[in-house]
Amino acid sequence: MSDYIHKINYYETDKMGITHHSNYIRFMEEARIEYLEQIGCGYAGMEEAGIVSPVIGVECQYKRPTTFGDEIRIHVEIAEYKRVQLTVAYRMYNNRTEELVCEGKSFHCFTNGEGRPIALSRSFPEYDAILREFAKE
Repeated sequence: MSDYIHKINYYETDKMGITHHSNYIRFMEEARIEYLEQIGCGYAGMEEAGIVSPVIGVECQYKRPTTFGDEIRIHVEIAEYKRVQLTVAYRMYNNRTEELVCEGKSFHCFTNGEGRPIALSRSFPEYDAILREFAKE
């Protein structure tokens, strides 16, 4: 898997000229969508199959600021997978300096179209197998 690269746009900065903190959550989502697509668990395919994966929590720790024009390299991995829940971890680096700029996690569950929790191991074993393969556990 390759890391996801995001170039900071001018509109993503604040009055102080640094990337506004709220944008890092968006960067995590961009990187997660790309990563899941690469491993065979893309959102479009999962939703077509009837799987919905809402975000149930987010953590984000800011280490160093970034500014307009910086490229952030985002490393994504599955930190934990428990058949009904998924934790995705992110480490973001300034691509030029290699400094760690942010760390985060997003927490997800799996539901059907009516919002009821589902265990992928029972309902969608093909997705369960992929997530187990890539989980750090």
